[in-house]
Amino acid sequence: MHSRQEIKYMARMAISEQRGTSIATVLVVFLIIAAGGIVGGMFSSFPFIHFLIVYGSIFFIDLPLVVNSGGIFIKIFYRTRTSVNELFSNLSVNYMRKVGGMAWMYLFTMLWMMLLFIPGIVKAYAYSMTPYILADCPNVRAKDALKLSMRMTRGHKLDLFVMNLSFIGWHILSIFTLGVLHFVFVGPYINATTTGYYVNLRDKALATGVIHQYELYPEMQYHQQPHPQQWMQ
Repeated sequence: MHSRQEIKYMARMAISEQRGTSIATVLVVFLIIAAGGIVGGMFSSFPFIHFLIVYGSIFFIDLPLVVNSGGIFIKIFYRTRTSVNELFSNLSVNYMRKVGGMAWMYLFTMLWMMLLFIPGIVKAYAYSMTPYILADCPNVRAKDALKLSMRMTRGHKLDLFVMNLSFIGWHILSIFTLGVLHFVFVGPYINATTTGYYVNLRDKALATGVIHQYELYPEMQYHQQPHPQQWMQ
C-alpha cells in the first residue's frame, strides 16, 4: 500500500489533469446540499413540512449524489476522462441501492454516536469507504457495502484519521479566503486523496485475501475477466 504522502501526490497529479471537473463536482454537490437546507428553512414554521423537505432532500438527492461524486473521483484518480454531468446521468442507475447503502451508513453512524462519541467516530471511519464501494461495485448489495468497508478499513482507521488531520492547515487557509480556496483546490484535493485511500485499501484487501474479488465484483464469478490494472501500480 502506498504511503499517505504518495497517495496525496497521486491525488494532486490526478486533479491537475481534470481540474475543471474536480472543481465543478465539489461545487455542484455543495450547492445542491445547501439548496435543500435553504428550501427547508423557508418552511421552518411548519415543522412537519420542514422535516420532510430537509430529510427527503438528504436521503433521496444528497446521498445518491455523494455516491456519484465518488464515482467521478475514482475516474479522476485513475486519470480516466469524466464529466460533472455524470452526477446526474448516472443518478437513476441502482438508485435505491445508493439510497439504501448511504442511509444504512448514516443510521449506524448516528446510533453509535448517540451511544458513545469516540466509538461513533471509529465507526464513521469504518463505514467511510461505503460510497466508493457503491460507486465502484454496482452489484454489491447496500448493506454488504458497509460490511466490506468495515473489513477494508480494519487496521487503517488511524491512517484515515491522520490523513484528515493533515488537511487542517488547508481548512484554515480556506476560511481566510471565505471558502474560495476550498472549492478551487482543497475540496477536490481531499476528495481525490480519500479516493486514493479507497483504491489502495481495496487493492490491499484483495491482495491479502481480506476481501475476495467475487465479493466486490459478483459478476466475475460468471465472466472471468480481470479487473482493469490500476495505473499507479
